[in-house]
Amino acid sequence: MKFTADDVADQSGKTFLVTGANTGLGFEAAKVLASGGGRVLLGCRSEEKATEAMDKIASDVDGADLRFIPLDQGDLASVEAAARLVRGEDRLDVLVNNAGIMMPPLQYTTDGFESQFGVNHLGTFALTSHLLAKLAESGEAHGGARVVVTSSIAHKPGKIDFDDLGAEESYDAQARYQQSKLANLLHMYELDRRLRAAGSSIISVGCHPGIASTELGRHMPKILTLAMPLVKLVFNSPAQGAWPTLMAAVSDEVEGGDYTGPSRFGETSGKAEKVESTSRARDEELAARLWDVSIEMTGVDPGI
Repeated sequence: MKFTADDVADQSGKTFLVTGANTGLGFEAAKVLASGGGRVLLGCRSEEKATEAMDKIASDVDGADLRFIPLDQGDLASVEAAARLVRGEDRLDVLVNNAGIMMPPLQYTTDGFESQFGVNHLGTFALTSHLLAKLAESGEAHGGARVVVTSSIAHKPGKIDFDDLGAEESYDAQARYQQSKLANLLHMYELDRRLRAAGSSIISVGCHPGIASTELGRHMPKILTLAMPLVKLVFNSPAQGAWPTLMAAVSDEVEGGDYTGPSRFGETSGKAEKVESTSRARDEELAARLWDVSIEMTGVDPGI
């Protein structure tokens, strides 16, 4: 099955939390979900940018049901506070973990983690863990809930450097990004295995956008930045890049542990479909070790 925004069915009655929803893929996914009748919670760091995004969506979607959720995935206290607000909602059907950063200079989160691992993986792990009970409640009442974790084709060469997760010995921005995107998939698969073993009504699925022109690449090397006009011609727009996210979030064809991405040119562009990850991303021993380390680093235990 090839999937686009046109394949998103009526989402009336469902509630979605989309992180990083003020721009790029998150914004496009939020707009489509809202246009399908879903209630969309926009998890964003900036209230100003979130308000601008909601105004844009509301101008295109009559009666859009939107809410801003303050969320900074580089701050575990903010993650916990955001989850507390979301747990106050009547229901939560789908958590779309979209927020992330890509190849910044060496930086650290509020809690002292290397920023890419901290924001892309640990923030996602903590938020998901805080919301599993709410998702389960909705899943049992309404016939299933989902966690969507956004990875990247950059996961393919990625390795987890357990001996230097804090980047105290070395820092290569690209390698650290690859590591964080591999961690996203290891988390997604391990979460789904544990949910299945627990007999949960929640499924965990992954997605990646291929190559799309978004603000995520603001820290890319200058030579690649100069090539972006060509990228826009050849690869996906942000709206097209959101198709795998939307497929993962709502398609009836998707099952737990599935991974969606673009269908053309080595998964860089085109309509969304189910794709394959690397054997390392599916390594159960590696995933279990990362799970335990993530609990230790965040202090958040998913309880499954």
